[in-house]
Amino acid sequence: MGYVSLGFSMLGTACVLDSKKSVNAFDEIPKRPSEEQINAWIRILGDGRIKVLTGKMELGQGIRIAVAQVAAEELNTNIDLVEVNLAETGVTANEGYTAGSRSIEASAMSIRNAAACAREILKELAAKKLKIDKDRLDLKDGFILNEEQKFSFFEILDGQQIERNLKIPPEFKAKASRKIVGQPIKRKDISQMVVGKHTFIQDLRFPGMLHARIIRPPSYTSKLKSINENAFSGKEGFLKLVKIGDFLGVISEEEFQAVQLQREIFANTQWETGAPLPADKDLKTYIKNLAAEVAVEEQRGDWEKALKSASIQHKASYFKPYIMHAANGPSCAVAIYKDEKLKLWTHSQGVYPLRETLAPLLEMPQENIHIIGTPGSGCYGHNAADDVAAEVALLAKNYPGKHIRLQWMRDEEHAWEPYGTPMAFEMEAGLTPEGKIAGWKYDFWSDVHSTRPGGNPDNLLPARYLGKSYKKPAGGFKGGALRNSVPYYEIADLQTQSHIFSGPLRRSALRSLGAFGNIFAIESFMDELAYKAGKDSIQFRINHSSDTRSIECLEKLQQKINSVKKSKNQGVGVAFSRYKNSSSYCAVAALVEVSEESEVLVKKMWAVIDAGECINPDGLKNQTEGGMIQAASWTIKEKVLFSDQHIISLDWNSYPIFRFPETPECEVEVIDRVEQPPLGAGESAQGPAGAAVVNAIFDATGIRVRDLPVKDQLAKEINKK
Repeated sequence: MGYVSLGFSMLGTACVLDSKKSVNAFDEIPKRPSEEQINAWIRILGDGRIKVLTGKMELGQGIRIAVAQVAAEELNTNIDLVEVNLAETGVTANEGYTAGSRSIEASAMSIRNAAACAREILKELAAKKLKIDKDRLDLKDGFILNEEQKFSFFEILDGQQIERNLKIPPEFKAKASRKIVGQPIKRKDISQMVVGKHTFIQDLRFPGMLHARIIRPPSYTSKLKSINENAFSGKEGFLKLVKIGDFLGVISEEEFQAVQLQREIFANTQWETGAPLPADKDLKTYIKNLAAEVAVEEQRGDWEKALKSASIQHKASYFKPYIMHAANGPSCAVAIYKDEKLKLWTHSQGVYPLRETLAPLLEMPQENIHIIGTPGSGCYGHNAADDVAAEVALLAKNYPGKHIRLQWMRDEEHAWEPYGTPMAFEMEAGLTPEGKIAGWKYDFWSDVHSTRPGGNPDNLLPARYLGKSYKKPAGGFKGGALRNSVPYYEIADLQTQSHIFSGPLRRSALRSLGAFGNIFAIESFMDELAYKAGKDSIQFRINHSSDTRSIECLEKLQQKINSVKKSKNQGVGVAFSRYKNSSSYCAVAALVEVSEESEVLVKKMWAVIDAGECINPDGLKNQTEGGMIQAASWTIKEKVLFSDQHIISLDWNSYPIFRFPETPECEVEVIDRVEQPPLGAGESAQGPAGAAVVNAIFDATGIRVRDLPVKDQLAKEINKK
């Protein structure tokens, strides 16, 4: 049984610009309602609008429009009347991290359920008030109507909120009438970005706001020996040097003053040399020789016996290097500390886990920390957002009463973010005379793929320099390395074995985690096996699949590339995966052209994606296109370079990514399965896209590129040939 209780609640604001209230009065830190209650997800506002509360962050994936659509559908309300409050402690539900392509599966479906429940309760309350049967009532654009009267939602609730517990509603309108869900409704923030009106975290400004910079050591493990404070203490704009152990931060009146002071202070410090990095080692060989935790992750049948009896046997090894998040806008955060309370604006992927982590770092109770999620400019994955938030929080606590803004510089972002880990792969399989796989052995080497803080200050960059107990970063999430390591094909005799090591550079979750590397290796190898068997690449995959949804994706992809006419030095490659072997299906094809100088241009990419029920086809296509382009850039160009002391890929020349002229034309077909639950799709295209590109290079040149990036390997292979 549910219950009804009425009460008022206070909501914070997501992006406060030039707000006198935020300067002159430190808001009471809000306390959120139970996530079992409807008003934890849906609020009715007095002006006729509906506020949707999501614990997820907008990372460019379009979560704002998607959750607005599901709420508007269930409440039969114009989507322009729906506003979305992003992740904010004390206001939105604690939904952990915005990661793993879970925003639609989790948050959007919770909001859909809350909106459907709210619809039924509003009709029930209105029917009681009007003394009529609730089936005679309709909802439209914030009003409840009958033949003669209409009342706003706010009036029906007497200005209160719906605090009943959630339950399963009798109907989801999105599964029946479907007027708003499933439509390509445009995101409002895109047009605002184009004209420079959208507010990113990097744009936040407050009256009287101060600026800061961190003085970085020359390496991960350097220790501060001495600092000459007399050399800069009288400089223009200088307010304070915050020194805690080996952590150094400077606060100034203006931003450029902070930049100048950062350089001046670094010039007047001396550091102990840190432990050297293995810059002179071949990274592929190096990581395979590190001490590792070895485990059999999947075992079916007798792969050794099957392989020995196979008429064709084949082996191959693959490699991917460290790659960057490479955020367009360097990480940034703003904080104010006052009356023993901290207010923080951040583009962290998890405001509640960050609060849980900052509490012990700052030696503050969690209830005194209010964190407001504010989108950052351009990043997928766990970059330096949590690090910069922790740094500005430390500075704000040591300089109370003023908003302090800290933004990293481009070279800092490149040099100090946690990267996507390198991975190495060894494959072995056999084929029967009929072209079926007989025996499969897969070994892969990987560091952990996520070192998100999650309550542990050790994984925050500044923690290692504070001179306290947090010195060595914690291990991280092994499971990310296993993602898609088991092929999504019918293979009777198989073994997958992991080798989890601890590498020399910072690492954490990068879009798709281990799936990109695992699928790149597996789908490249599948292409090689198809070639050995003399089979069409797509048909070979279909022959090893019993999942009708997989087969439909592959067949539709085949139809798209049947008419492609290849010119000289051009090739077409394909690949497929089901993300996490449990989420979205995605088949990708790529048309590439290889010049006489070994330069690879991706001319066009196609994708067929099945993400179950599609909430917004435009958003799903955008995510898939972006994933393909990003993965093609990883595959062809991207690699973190480092010396024996630190990272040397410090700009867009030393760490090149796709520029606009290199961006391929993309064509995406969405298979919309209304009867199925929606599946996360933001990370579905990366793995098959990378494999499709290298398979296309083979089709164009007859050369297998197995080590990434392609630009480093293709010329070598051509010279060998």
